[in-house]
Amino acid sequence: VIRVVALALWGVVLLQSSLSGRLDLLLRGVFHPLVALSGVLLLLLAALQLPRGGWRLRERLPWPWLLSSGMALAVLLLPPNPSFSQLAANRPAQLEVEPALDFLLPPAQRSLTDWVRLLRSQPDPALHDGDPVRISGFVLPQPGDRPQLARLLVRCCLADATPIGLPVRWPKGFTAQADQWLAIEGRMGVENEAGQQRSVVLPERIRAIPRPARPLEP
Repeated sequence: VIRVVALALWGVVLLQSSLSGRLDLLLRGVFHPLVALSGVLLLLLAALQLPRGGWRLRERLPWPWLLSSGMALAVLLLPPNPSFSQLAANRPAQLEVEPALDFLLPPAQRSLTDWVRLLRSQPDPALHDGDPVRISGFVLPQPGDRPQLARLLVRCCLADATPIGLPVRWPKGFTAQADQWLAIEGRMGVENEAGQQRSVVLPERIRAIPRPARPLEP
């Protein structure tokens, strides 16, 4: 009995996560249909194991299945709310494979991810000085430096997330709070950091925005 309940609960968890948008916080969209299909298969498996002669209680409860049912209920009742800044602080920030870049994309249409990849391929700050910038992301604190505006890149899910960010020269009096999502309009500038020049975002307008429905980027 408990095994059937556990299988059904996990099937509901996977289907509900697929339909409600929960997976957008945990997994790339390309894998969502697989999760939904797994949920359907678990429900079918639970239905096939329904006892034909009615429910019969056993003397000893199968504790592993009981514990699994409790975990499934907890997932259903407690939606995930990951802290991207805490996750990013414990992940390497090195991109392994650089995709092909579209250099024809106007500066104002480049996302934060586009800018990070462009600056890594063309690191001379003078090439981008004064270019318009329109980006969004979450605030990522940096030890010994100002907070960056960042995104998380994933190949599959949060387990392989890679944080990327851009330095921002925050306006005087503005406090960038960790995990806060912001949209910034401004321009790219140049500053000296530890004796070296680097590109930095010079905001002209900062807006607080809600976390996007799909905050993870491929």
